[in-house]
Amino acid sequence: MSESGEISEFGYIMELIARGKVTIKNIERELICPACKELFTHPLILPCQHSICHKCVKELLLTLDDSFNDVGSDNSNQSSPRLWLHSPSLDKVDRINRPGWKRNSLTPRTTIFPCPGCEHDVDLGERGINGLFRNFTLETIVEKYRQAARAATAIMCDLCKPPPQESTKSCMDCSASYCNECFKIYHPWGTVKAQHEYVGPTTNFRPKILMCPEHETERINMYCELCRRPVCHLCKLGGDHSNHRVTTMSNAYKTLKEKLSKDIDYLIGKESQVKRQISELNLLMKETECNGERAKEEAITHFEKLFEILEERKSCVLKAIDASKKLRLDKFQTQMEEYQGLLENNGLVGYAQEVLKETDQSCFVQTAKQLHLRIQKATESLKSFRPAAQTSFEDYVVDTSKQTEVLGELSFFSSGVDVPEINEEQSKAYNKALINWHHPEKDRADSYVLEYRKINRDEEMLSWNEIEVCGTSKVISELESNCKYAFRVRAYKGSVCSPCSRELILHTPPAPVFSFLFDEKCGYNNEHLSLNLKRDRVESRAGFNLLLAAERIQVGCYTSLDYIIGDVGITKGKHFWAFRVEPYSYLVKAGVASSDKLQEWLRSPRDAVSPRYEQDSGHDSGSEDASFDSSQPFTLVTIGMKKFFIPKSPTSSNEPENRVLPMPTSIGIFLDYDKGKVSFYDMDHMKCLYERQVDCSHTMYPAFALMGSGGIQLEELITAKYLEYQEDM
Repeated sequence: MSESGEISEFGYIMELIARGKVTIKNIERELICPACKELFTHPLILPCQHSICHKCVKELLLTLDDSFNDVGSDNSNQSSPRLWLHSPSLDKVDRINRPGWKRNSLTPRTTIFPCPGCEHDVDLGERGINGLFRNFTLETIVEKYRQAARAATAIMCDLCKPPPQESTKSCMDCSASYCNECFKIYHPWGTVKAQHEYVGPTTNFRPKILMCPEHETERINMYCELCRRPVCHLCKLGGDHSNHRVTTMSNAYKTLKEKLSKDIDYLIGKESQVKRQISELNLLMKETECNGERAKEEAITHFEKLFEILEERKSCVLKAIDASKKLRLDKFQTQMEEYQGLLENNGLVGYAQEVLKETDQSCFVQTAKQLHLRIQKATESLKSFRPAAQTSFEDYVVDTSKQTEVLGELSFFSSGVDVPEINEEQSKAYNKALINWHHPEKDRADSYVLEYRKINRDEEMLSWNEIEVCGTSKVISELESNCKYAFRVRAYKGSVCSPCSRELILHTPPAPVFSFLFDEKCGYNNEHLSLNLKRDRVESRAGFNLLLAAERIQVGCYTSLDYIIGDVGITKGKHFWAFRVEPYSYLVKAGVASSDKLQEWLRSPRDAVSPRYEQDSGHDSGSEDASFDSSQPFTLVTIGMKKFFIPKSPTSSNEPENRVLPMPTSIGIFLDYDKGKVSFYDMDHMKCLYERQVDCSHTMYPAFALMGSGGIQLEELITAKYLEYQEDM
């Protein structure tokens, strides 16, 4: 690729930078090497398309190789005194042990390198680092960033005598910077050097032509679409890319630039969306910060309550210990005083000695009797000494083992409210959206919040709409047609909120829902068909009537289709309706038909004309063998035996296995009267199964036909009464 080509490839981004739409500072994160976390220096492009500094590749390879050797030496000699700080992880050792790893081999077949960007192993091939391209475009952007970062620092002339002058231009051919005087000296007029290409002062010099790393004398002129890398013609003729699909460099340049420009334009066009999402993230960050502080305050409150309880219990325990200690000390003090009285000239003994001095016999006897009892008691206590109290406080040891275990397991508890689950089978989108969910009865919530939001075609998520609900179901109105909506619900019990449920994605019908009932007058055959009172369900009772017509069967008669139509016609606009076919149904036809065609069908005697062989009837082979380009005033598809049969079409495969699909649970019909087109949908996934043109020059009616046993149930509109009925069920 030429220098001018690379500059033009790089020019789009530089033009945005020059206009101020993209500042160099804002793209700094894209210019950081994933290995050294510094600005790229001579970045190389790995096979996985990530870039990494040249020195980082070498250092990583050497580190992994040294780590492997260190592991081997340590395993062979456990007493080795060598100490290495960077121990390789097990996955790195595993990479080195894989076949093909370059390990002290002079002729390696392959080199496996762990990319720090995607954390995947990439094969560097036989040439290893030498087979990688330099990312000159990224290198140029990094240099622009460096110049913007050091705008005040000038690039000096490389050829000036000291002191050097500030350079004014750089020669890309000479890979040097010059001041005006030196540039004139070394690039004189009339010489070859005068034709050299020069740019503004820079330190980033790159070759004008990219050469092939595999074949160093060959220039790059092709692009391998399989390996997604530039190659030369020798690589294609006999190298590793000989069997790969390649394209010219100009085509690759044009294609990749168009894709890149388109993607950049798309991102720039979504600036408002990005800003809105950034604002939403800022709000979420603020909310997270507030919730985090609130959680900390609540945790502090709980611990303070625990501290208060512990302090209260501590005070009670200490008071009990102090009371017991005082009581015991008082008992010991009393006992000690009693024993001190037994000493001579002290207490009881001294008193007894004084009593013995009494000479009056009557007085002595009166006093000595009580004194003798006390002396006897003191004598007995001397013979069997017992302390008045215990010194041990074993009964006052606090057992905190259980509490310690509980406190050790102290952790966060759940909100106490289980996550509600949306019932996908009972939730649907028709004329409105009906969302049902269930919640454990043992933990019934006080209320619920149903959230929903629209998903744009480019999967852009809009903000959530919230509806407070007291029950476990909700009907949502005013949803746009042919749109995807996401629904989720969370439960509230008091002020405690549960996490949100798993999101349910529903697709609304492609047009407003058309409301009608089965017509019990026009063409309705009550001998073969049974219509319920609400006129939204019809069943075929052909079995008994077939037995009654046994004689006609013997002469070759056939069983006919029994028609029934909607009671409302369509004259303009877009309309959609849905119905269910009972699984036991033998043959059911459904679609649309014009008023004049219906009159023709219903006027024909059932025992005289066979609609199967009417070329424009649309009942079986007639409609399928007719001209595909002709627009008929009717379209009916066949459903039965739990299958959905797609009519023949010139634009799709007509093989039987491709035309027979499993019967959907619910089938939708979309009629665009103004464009003259009818489509059939699988309601479960809102997927179009078949569509074709139809002549809408007359009033169009929903049309159905049954043969044999069968049943059709019109999809009921979602209303508030429908919701009450579902809750009763």
